[in-house]
This record gives sequence, structure tokens and C-alpha cells, in this order.
Amino acid sequence: MTEQLQDIVKTITLNAPIEKVWETVTTADQIATWFMPNDFQPIEGHEFTIQSPFGPSPCKVERVDAPHFLRFAWDQDGWFVTFELQEVGQQTEFTLTHGGWKEASHTIPKANLTAEAVRKNMDGGWTMIIHQKLKEAVEA
Repeated sequence: MTEQLQDIVKTITLNAPIEKVWETVTTADQIATWFMPNDFQPIEGHEFTIQSPFGPSPCKVERVDAPHFLRFAWDQDGWFVTFELQEVGQQTEFTLTHGGWKEASHTIPKANLTAEAVRKNMDGGWTMIIHQKLKEAVEA
């Protein structure tokens, strides 16, 4: 039996007030600038689609606590993504968690790769997305 993979967790301090960061991570047009095209709405129960490199990914908003917390289910393999925002003076600490990973050998159907390989790729992708694209979108 293989071990379940650990969550991907990325934290960054952004030079922007929490309201601006919240808007950037919860508005469909803004999300598209730093992540992927989508039809997101920050409403619990809202079903939306992220246009990923492997095709459309069905998602569902599970929890919204503006402007501090958002959680959504991503695709059909048990993944979830959370955004946690915390005010730090005039800045905002932003933490992304991508969890719900299965065992390392589990095959992710859309990618036709093991969960371990997909997680490794996504870990690097999230680093670039959070530390470059999101940072640029928020601090512009």
C-alpha cells in the first residue's frame, strides 16, 4: 500500500490590501489573468468550470467566508483548493492549499499519469502561479 500524497501548500505575502487580493482571487475575469479561464462566482454551491490544459474541469464552491477563506472542489478526483487570506498591516498573507490527493500510484484519468507525477508537476505550477502570476496581478 502506498502512502497518500501530501497537500500542496503555497504562502506568499502580497503588497496589497486584503480587499484587493480577495477581488483578484474571487472574480472570474481576475482569476483568468493569473490562473485559468473560468466561470467562477463566490457563492456556496455554485458549480463552475475551469478550462485546464487537460480540458474543462468541473468545480463547485464549497465554502466562502469573505474576505478570508474560499474552498472549492476541483474536478472529479477528490481534489479541493482553498485560498486563505490574512491581513498583515497594509499587506495580505495568501495561502493556497491544493489537497485531496490519493495514493502516489493512483492514476489521474484526464492526465493518464500517476497522482505522484501530476502532483509534482502541479507543485511547480502552483509555485509559478502564486509567486509570479498572482503577485503580478495583485500588485500591478
